[in-house]
Amino acid sequence: MEETDREAVATAVQRVAGMLQRPDQLDKVEQYRRREARKKASVEARLKAAIQSQLDGVRTGLSQLHNALNDVKDIQQSLIDVNKDWRQSINAIENLKDVKDAVVQHSQLAAAVENLKNIFSVPEIVRETQDLIERGELLQAHRKLMDLECSRDNLMYEQYRMDSKNTHDMNLIHTYFGDMQKLSEELAKQLWMVVQRSLVTVRRDPTLLVSVVRIIEREEKIDRRMLDRKKQTGFIPPGRPKKWKENMFNILERTVSIRIEGTQADTRESDKMWLVRHLEITRKYVLDDLLVAKTLLDQCFPPHYDIFKRLLSMYHQALSTRMQELAAEDLEANEIVSLLTWVLNTYKSTEMMGNSELSPEVDANSLDLLLSQNVVDQLLSKYMSTLTSNIIGWLRKALETDKKDWVKETEPEADQDGYYQTTLPAIVFQMFEQNLQVAAQISEDLKTKVLLLCLQQMNSFLTRYKDEAQFYKEEHLKNRQYPQCYVQYMIAVINNCQTFKESIISLKRKYLKVEMEETLSSSHASMDAILDIIAKEGCSSLLDEVFMDLEPHLNELMTKKWLLGSNAVRTICVTVEDYFNDFAKIKKPYKKTMTMEAHRRVVVEYIRAIMLKRISFKNAEERKEGAEKMIKEAEQFRFLFKKLASGSGEDTEGLCDIIEAIAEVIKLTDPSLLYLEVSTLVSKYPDIRDDHIAALLTVRGDASRDMKQTIIETLDQGPSQPNPNYVPIFKEITVPTLTVPKLLK
Repeated sequence: MEETDREAVATAVQRVAGMLQRPDQLDKVEQYRRREARKKASVEARLKAAIQSQLDGVRTGLSQLHNALNDVKDIQQSLIDVNKDWRQSINAIENLKDVKDAVVQHSQLAAAVENLKNIFSVPEIVRETQDLIERGELLQAHRKLMDLECSRDNLMYEQYRMDSKNTHDMNLIHTYFGDMQKLSEELAKQLWMVVQRSLVTVRRDPTLLVSVVRIIEREEKIDRRMLDRKKQTGFIPPGRPKKWKENMFNILERTVSIRIEGTQADTRESDKMWLVRHLEITRKYVLDDLLVAKTLLDQCFPPHYDIFKRLLSMYHQALSTRMQELAAEDLEANEIVSLLTWVLNTYKSTEMMGNSELSPEVDANSLDLLLSQNVVDQLLSKYMSTLTSNIIGWLRKALETDKKDWVKETEPEADQDGYYQTTLPAIVFQMFEQNLQVAAQISEDLKTKVLLLCLQQMNSFLTRYKDEAQFYKEEHLKNRQYPQCYVQYMIAVINNCQTFKESIISLKRKYLKVEMEETLSSSHASMDAILDIIAKEGCSSLLDEVFMDLEPHLNELMTKKWLLGSNAVRTICVTVEDYFNDFAKIKKPYKKTMTMEAHRRVVVEYIRAIMLKRISFKNAEERKEGAEKMIKEAEQFRFLFKKLASGSGEDTEGLCDIIEAIAEVIKLTDPSLLYLEVSTLVSKYPDIRDDHIAALLTVRGDASRDMKQTIIETLDQGPSQPNPNYVPIFKEITVPTLTVPKLLK
């Protein structure tokens, strides 16, 4: 206590020292004193109140403890009395067994009395219930059926309580109520009929469907009650649980499956489009059914049934099963496409599950695939295999059809620009387009695969096309009168090559991604090369046709008849121009090439005629006359091919210059300058061989053997400076072997 007093005094001293730090604060000592007095009085009052409150609590607690002690003593005495009474009444309880049995019998008799009216009227109630079922008054019929079942179940339960092993009495009750089970089955049939037609019934008579659902709900409640009683007593009436709710969903599931299967109205034998029709009918039926289920059916069922989602799941499962069945069939290529397009695209599109009227309840993107990826891959593999066979067959058939046109006696059709053509490119690429458009409906990946397949088969097809064009030419050479329109159809074949090139480029541009073009560059180059070969061989065969007609006139060149005034060159020019009137129907790239080749071959044949040494000029006059005729004819050729090549940009000068250069050698009057003229000729055209020079000097007719030998030997020693733009022409010209006397003549 003293320690506390000392601490209090010290605290007070500090507090007073803090208040009186300045002289002017001494004037406020009285004010400080009163304030501290008020605080002291306030603290003392609170302290007194707290102490008083604690004292009251302690007093109350002591009072309650005293009362509790008295109560415990009373309870202890009561337990003693109860134990004493219980020991005295054990024997009395054993003597009440007969009373207990009487109570049980009384309970059974009470139940029997309560159900007595129903028991005696069972046959009548059964008839009434049957009539109600037949009249379609299902709710009233079910009410009476419930009363009958309740009577039977109560009697059987009381019998079970009295003697659970007495099966005789149980069977007796069951037999007496036997017609009731038939009523239950008949009512169930009526319910299931309504459930099966629920999507129709909900539109015509939704009240009937609601009644059916109410009956099922009643039975579900009774089932739950009976199962609860079974847990407590072990007894459950016969036929329970009925599980009508489960049966209802099973009926709906079977109905949906039958609905899906029933949409197939045709077979492949009766209609080639059977699958398309089947899938379209299925789409329409499923969409209509789900819309009805969402807008009408959902209102007829309790929310916890979640009927729309259950139906959606049933339709999805039924469709998946049906699609798997269809996938397992031996489908044709177009049928596989129809199936995959429907499964992968149509099903989740706005035309079906993605329909705006089904949202938000149906999220098309969250639906599983109707077919597993493995099955889809198998179908795609089968489709590609079938498509490969089909394309090969289609291409073969298209080529056979085109070949039949080649032997027709009428000219082929011309396109809008007047170029001859056949229908082959259009047929081939229309077929490719159709298959690519179909593949694009399924997926981008399949479209790319089909494009690669088409180009691959196109490559093989072009090889066959080349062989057939060659065979066509060979058959014509056996009899040039047949086919009648050989030239026109060969032109069409050549033009088809250009059309094929353009179509391939168009197809790739339309269906091939830019990043994939690199992988097809080699294939494209291969096809272009084959097409160029076909066109080149076609042009060559046409020129062969021209030069076979020109052969008699070419044989007149550089002969005595020619020198005396033959019109061979004029006839050659007219014939070539006449043929090129038909060749005007050849498309520009190939026409230009063909004109250049015709020009080259005419010059080659002319020079070959010189090198054949059919004539040897006797004097300067003949040489001059022959040389001038050659220059004139070279000019005729130049004029002709300039006319034929108008607009194509072909250089028509160089080839005819060779004829003029040879003419200058022949025309030369001073033999001493012959070496110089010949050396000039050789420098311009370095592929001239010694035999060419010898033949040329022989035609000239005034060169001795020594002169020929000297010129040839001197030229062999001289440097050669060929023109880099010169295309060798003399290497194609063979000089016939001459006997020595003839050569030295």
